[in-house]
Amino acid sequence: MSAAFSLRRIYAVLIKEFIQLRRDRLTFALIFGVPLMQLLLFGFAINNDPKHLPTAVSILDPGTFANSIVAALRNSGYFEIVQATDDPAVARRLLAEDKVSFIVEIPTNFSRDLVRGAHPELLIEADATDPASASNAVGALGEIASDALRDDLTGPLAVRAPPTPAFATVIHRLYNPEVITQYNIVPGLLGIILTMTMVLMTSMALTRERERGTYENLLAMPTRPLEIMIGKIAPNILVGLVQASLVLLAARFVFGVPMIGSLGLLFVVAVLFIAANLAVGYTFSTIAQSQLQAMQMMVFFLLPAILLSGFAFPFRGMPVWAQWIGEVLPVTHFLRVVRGILLKGNGPAEIWPDVWPLILFLFAVGTIALLRFRRTLD
Repeated sequence: MSAAFSLRRIYAVLIKEFIQLRRDRLTFALIFGVPLMQLLLFGFAINNDPKHLPTAVSILDPGTFANSIVAALRNSGYFEIVQATDDPAVARRLLAEDKVSFIVEIPTNFSRDLVRGAHPELLIEADATDPASASNAVGALGEIASDALRDDLTGPLAVRAPPTPAFATVIHRLYNPEVITQYNIVPGLLGIILTMTMVLMTSMALTRERERGTYENLLAMPTRPLEIMIGKIAPNILVGLVQASLVLLAARFVFGVPMIGSLGLLFVVAVLFIAANLAVGYTFSTIAQSQLQAMQMMVFFLLPAILLSGFAFPFRGMPVWAQWIGEVLPVTHFLRVVRGILLKGNGPAEIWPDVWPLILFLFAVGTIALLRFRRTLD
């Protein structure tokens, strides 16, 4: 009669498990490689105090004071001057297209009014669709500009120098003037929810067939890999559109999110975004040998989508290399499109810079999925 508890039998089971783990290289890599990669990636990439925010300067009164303010903005570290113009319309177009986060406008007669002690207004227009990314920079801007003029206000003008403010700072928060967090979060959730559910639904498309023993029937059908992929993906596009409709209804009637732009245009881009995520899930299903592995891959894709897309943390607060990773993710571009259409009223011309990356991503991932598809059980 064998003993009730045997270290030798436990040792045998341990060895068996280690051997199985070593043979399952994909799971082995996911267990050890993914946490390490995420720790390094997110530890360096996430930053709640973004710097070098792209800024346009609208200079309607060029001169010494304007040059001092622009130089101070550059030296502050918060602002990166990407455009200096004398046409406010040009600067506002850059803000609508999401190419800059701020406009600093030095108004006409700023120098004259400053010298006269008339307290001219320095206008700052901020893209408030992402309040977290703009708050610190806006808070620092008044002090930066005031310090910039300290060296210029000497002699007879010394009376205008700080601590008595020589000018007033007027801040306009565009697109979300009350800085309501839901206006930023709820449209972003549309992209995150679609990413999570769409990738999940197709990541197990082929692995489920293998585990249920129906993969042979799929291979026996006179269909080509492209036809199988379209057949697996197409029904889920309708599911995604229903989800998008429900989220938008809740956004409008529960959270009061304004919808200024065209919902028809938003749904056209949503179809593209849903198809891109379904293609990612289908690609996972061609690689994974089990539904568990497919789930692990989905988590590996979902975490960067949440943390590096600009949904949870300011996108422009991340280092450049992390922004490049974020630019590859379809949800990054979809978030810009959704916020742009709903909050800014953007049209096709403004959203095109974020639409063509979605098309390119869909084509690239779909090609990989077709190349990965195997017409054998091995």
